[in-house]
Amino acid sequence: MGLLIEGSWKTDWYDTKSTGGRFVRKESQFRDAVRADGSTRFAPEAGRYHLYVSLACPWAHRTLIARKLKGLEDAISVSVVHPHMGENGWSFVNEDDTPGVIADPLHGASFLHEVYTQADPKYTGRVTVPILWDREHRTIVNNESSEILRMFDAEFSALAKDGGNDVRLYPEALREEIDRVNDFVYPNVNNGVYRAGFATTQKAYDEAVREVFAALDVLESRLGERRYLVGDAPTEADWRLFTTLVRFDPVYVGHFKCNLRRIEDYPALSGYLRDLYQTPGVAETVNLEHITRHYYESHPTINPTGIVPIGADPRLDRPHGREFLS
Repeated sequence: MGLLIEGSWKTDWYDTKSTGGRFVRKESQFRDAVRADGSTRFAPEAGRYHLYVSLACPWAHRTLIARKLKGLEDAISVSVVHPHMGENGWSFVNEDDTPGVIADPLHGASFLHEVYTQADPKYTGRVTVPILWDREHRTIVNNESSEILRMFDAEFSALAKDGGNDVRLYPEALREEIDRVNDFVYPNVNNGVYRAGFATTQKAYDEAVREVFAALDVLESRLGERRYLVGDAPTEADWRLFTTLVRFDPVYVGHFKCNLRRIEDYPALSGYLRDLYQTPGVAETVNLEHITRHYYESHPTINPTGIVPIGADPRLDRPHGREFLS
């Protein structure tokens, strides 16, 4: 097996033939950790680590939010791939000069798969974001977003600035409840929209999309009685849900056929989304152009023409109805 370049029409990065048309996400393969207690070879040091992300990807978005809220922007550098994911996967190639793309300063890579093979020339597996890279050992520490999120929260505290030490995304007293909420939100909402969108049989789609909206109904009820999912301040549970909610109406409703309702149709969820979006620093991590272009342009099995619907596209150079009436 070679590299599974996610998004490539030439590679079978998800196989639904053996699963009854169901999309089953494969696990991340780099699972080491940065530890402040010295229990691993990766110590938290300013300037040592580099984060590779896509502004379109909800999993990578989690880590960008944590980096921002924890005040780690000076300590951890970042590269951003182009929103279009073609036959060679995520790339840093920016021929159309799309704002927000940040080239790879470490390897000069044109494609993200080159970063993986820098870490392991024999690597076989999915090429995904986010990636936490260690300059000292010249390798990938971790490519599992949930684990990077917790590393930023706990292990890099000594490097936090701008009030980052006052932010606790996974406070010890709330961990059991946060884990319980995450265990509900991840399969039914975060990954649920993908299970619906990438399903290749009617039965698999029907199962997935019903579970998405049943879960949203539960969350609407919960947030109708409280401001945040757990506790009195946003935790990782909120930010893990936020990155799906902010993509839902622009992308998942149409592209992934999750069109029973919009988030805008849920009073509590839509208010909660706006509340989190207004958290200082969070809005600048949201790039709707990257989000809409990536999904609509990069999945030819779902949208073979690559056309971005006008209602989903935030770019100002697209026509709007009022222009035709003037």
